[in-house]
Amino acid sequence: MASASLISLSQLPVGATATLRDFPKAGTAFLRLREMGLLAGTTLTLVRTAPLGDPIEIKVRGYHLTLRKSEADHILVEPAA
Repeated sequence: MASASLISLSQLPVGATATLRDFPKAGTAFLRLREMGLLAGTTLTLVRTAPLGDPIEIKVRGYHLTLRKSEADHILVEPAA
């Protein structure tokens, strides 16, 4: 599913909006993310990053969610045009 237009969530610029396309299907952290509404096709916005880049805060489905950069590295998004 890798495409030239897909980047990891951790590479998304602050303030940018993207559509979630893919992320690992295994692991407790990613099960938790699915339970919180992070599903393929979901639109999200990168709100801010901590001063050292970890963690990051996204807005998804009307609420704010904080993720570790190590988790965001494995989430593939398609930036909005």
